[in-house]
Amino acid sequence: MQTTQPLLPELARRVAAWCVVALLVTGVAAVGIWLCVTFATAVTPVLLAILGTALLGPLHRRLIKMKLNRSLAAGLTCVAVVAVVGGAAYIVVSALVETGDQILDSLRQAAKDLAKHLGAAGTSLDDMAKNARELLGKFGGTAATGLITGLSVVGEVIAMAVLALLLIFFFLRDSDKAADTLKSLAPGSTGDTVEAMGRRAFEAVEGFMRGTTFIALIDAILITVGLLVLQVPGAVGLGALVFVGAYIPYLGAFISGAVAVLVALADRGFAIALWAFGVVLAVQVIEGHVLQPVIQSRTVQMHPAVVMLAITAGASVAGILGMLLAVPLTAAVFGVIGELRQALRAGGP
Repeated sequence: MQTTQPLLPELARRVAAWCVVALLVTGVAAVGIWLCVTFATAVTPVLLAILGTALLGPLHRRLIKMKLNRSLAAGLTCVAVVAVVGGAAYIVVSALVETGDQILDSLRQAAKDLAKHLGAAGTSLDDMAKNARELLGKFGGTAATGLITGLSVVGEVIAMAVLALLLIFFFLRDSDKAADTLKSLAPGSTGDTVEAMGRRAFEAVEGFMRGTTFIALIDAILITVGLLVLQVPGAVGLGALVFVGAYIPYLGAFISGAVAVLVALADRGFAIALWAFGVVLAVQVIEGHVLQPVIQSRTVQMHPAVVMLAITAGASVAGILGMLLAVPLTAAVFGVIGELRQALRAGGP
């Protein structure tokens, strides 16, 4: 009996099959991203609550080991978070309010000094200062509209933060039921595999939060020590601002560092501000080239290049929030894929 030869060689058929799988996965991912962006108001608190649960999980488990009720342990954990975040916000705001007028005065003086030293090249700075009132009057209506929009955004952010805090409480309290829930939702005999994939994904998110917290703590300590040596007022508050800002990769550290330089300029003058800028720049170089790639690549078990690409892709999709969520979500996906491959190799479902 004569056998028919396949139209395509074996290698071509395998490549075609993998291309089909890649297209299907890409389509599902695109639809998922579109749904998340469309329902961002509802999805964002859930994602932030997952990150918060991953960060606070060790503290909650420690309280449970101390024979506390799960609900009480979750409540105390959330109260501790509110106290720490509120205290840090108070320190930062009070430090900035005390030096706010000095910052503006120093900026004006710095512009005048630059204009004197630069001569004709500095006239543009002088012209900009003279025309500031006219520009404010011209765009006053736009500024008012922007203020209203800004207040609306602030209200939305506060509402999402409160919802995320409530979700953190429930996620911590009911974390022991998560495995059973995944098993009940899994079809057929795939319950154990789905549970293992869920655990691997959450472990990846926990690793990201541990790494980010460690990086934020190092940044805050180094910048705080540098500002204390330079005798910049509010160094502790500025360090707290750096710690909070470090949870937003790159952009948060840049903004908090810029505030530290402005405060140094306001109180200590142009020379000390340059030294403060040097301290902030050195810390950012250490973070960007050493801490961020090395620590995050170990805690989330991804190559530094993948970390960088994930942050860039997240920023292009959802801005600052995308930068914050890109790495843990990518790590979770890698964990799920790794667990699924192990299950397939072991002959699982």
